[in-house]
Amino acid sequence: MLAILKLIIKISNLVNEWIGKTISWLTLLLVLLVCFDVGRRYVLNSASVWGMELEWHLFAAIFLLGAGYAFKHNRHVRVDLFYARFSKRNKAWTNLIGGIVFLIPWCILIILVSFSYAKGSFEIMEESPNPDGLPFRFIIKFAVTIGMGLLLLQALANVSESALVLIEKSKTRKSN
Repeated sequence: MLAILKLIIKISNLVNEWIGKTISWLTLLLVLLVCFDVGRRYVLNSASVWGMELEWHLFAAIFLLGAGYAFKHNRHVRVDLFYARFSKRNKAWTNLIGGIVFLIPWCILIILVSFSYAKGSFEIMEESPNPDGLPFRFIIKFAVTIGMGLLLLQALANVSESALVLIEKSKTRKSN
């Protein structure tokens, strides 16, 4: 069982680390696109619908696909009123219960709902309703599903790490 937990942690960490570092390059692309769009708007007095849509698509992709990476590095939003003062064991219990009761079911629910939503978009080859907008809207809709899948993967790693902490603590208590 310990080997399975360690394998889950290793795979989850590797996948989310690689995806997070790769996706971070989209931030540079987004900054350049915003600068181009603002320059075009104020210098040439011209705006493009596709440019603005691409900006929010890139932002959404960065946010969604980077969620597992942010969670892995503890850069997510946490109500830290008491957690910072908890012992390692109490933090492990909080992460274990919170992951099993809230995070994992929430990720699964969003994956199921967003997949059918994105699939419907793919089936009709949905595109922007705006003239000069972006085609293939299903791509960003599938980013919701993939992003939640990556967050679920990291949630499983977090729950596994918490379980390992609790198992190791119980072993050291028994040996003393």
